[in-house]
This record gives sequence, structure tokens and C-alpha cells, in this order.
Amino acid sequence: MFRNREDAARQLAQRLKGRTFHDPLVLAIPRGGVVIGAGLAKELNAEFDVVLARKLRAPYQPELAIGAVAEDGSVFLNSYAEEALEPLDKYLAQERSHQLAEIARRKKLFRAFRSHANVAGRSVIVTDDGIATGATMIAALQTVRQQKPRELIVAVPVAAPDRLDDIRPLCDEVVCLLSPRSFWAIGQFYADFHQLEDDQVLAILRAFSPQ
Repeated sequence: MFRNREDAARQLAQRLKGRTFHDPLVLAIPRGGVVIGAGLAKELNAEFDVVLARKLRAPYQPELAIGAVAEDGSVFLNSYAEEALEPLDKYLAQERSHQLAEIARRKKLFRAFRSHANVAGRSVIVTDDGIATGATMIAALQTVRQQKPRELIVAVPVAAPDRLDDIRPLCDEVVCLLSPRSFWAIGQFYADFHQLEDDQVLAILRAFSPQ
């Protein structure tokens, strides 16, 4: 159990400190991942930015992710969703459009302080406050990998064990503090797992914006 995201970030940073990184860059998936990413960047003396990806919601079950869409528009679908959604092409197109609109809104908001960080040739750590279905992380990794980082590391406080199996082939290394068999939701491992608002994310990004 973590007290909050700040506590999780400190513990995760301890696992990574002392290692040699090449021009390190931490990329966080908003919103909750931004607190984790900021903590890592501070402890590792790394540049900090966000990578935008949004889950695609299941019909009639908005809390269930059937996949995700990345900032570049590419879509990843969970294996169990591909067959289930075959007759729902129209729904999927609408959901993709809806989430891309939200990505565009966040991009305009979060990029007000700085342009996208350069990824090529660097040690890149992609983080979030946890991994449940893995969809948004996979979409983010696919986008980041195309930008040719020197090494691509996933670092998270907690994750569902079977989802880590899906993620490992997409990166060079996974660093995860907790991977319990009994996993229902990310929030079960945090005493405080309140939802972050845009103004809180903006305050963190301002603190890391180039002077």
C-alpha cells in the first residue's frame, strides 16, 4: 500500500537511483501519472514531459478499457475487445474521435509552457500511477518507440501481473514495485487515490517548464 502518489514516486525513484542513464527523460501519462513522473524526474535529475494517450471505453461500461488511442491517432485494442467490437465499428470510430478530441484539448493546455521534448537517442522512462488493462501504456509506448529512444523503460508503482507480460516486449525494461496476484484496481493499493484535475497537472508542469 502506498500513502499517495507522492509516496509511490519516492519508492519508485529509489529503485532507479544510482543507475546510469543517457540524457534521461521521464514521460508521464496524465493525469495521475504526472505526480509519479514529476517525482521520478526530480530524484533522477531528468527532463520531464507528458505523453498523451486515452483509453477507449467499452459500450455501456465506461470504466472498462477495451483499448487506447495515442496522440498520433494510432489505436491499440485489447485482444478480448477485437472480436467483441467487430459489429461495433461505428461505436469504435465515435469513441476514437471523442478521445482524440480530449487529447487535443489536453495537448493545447499542457503544451502551453513548452514544446514536446525530444526523444531520439535518450534514456526514456514512461510512467503512470499504475497499470490495470495496460491499454494506455501500450499506446504510449508504441508512439514513443517510433521516435527512436536509446532505451525505453517502463516504471510504475503497481501493475496487474498479466498486463506486464503484454508490456515487456514493447520496451527494454520494466520496473514495477508491486505486481500482486490479487489485483482489482489501481486504487486499492493507495490510501489516497483522489482524481487529479487539470489545474493540478498544470501546476506541476509549470514547475518543470524551461526557464
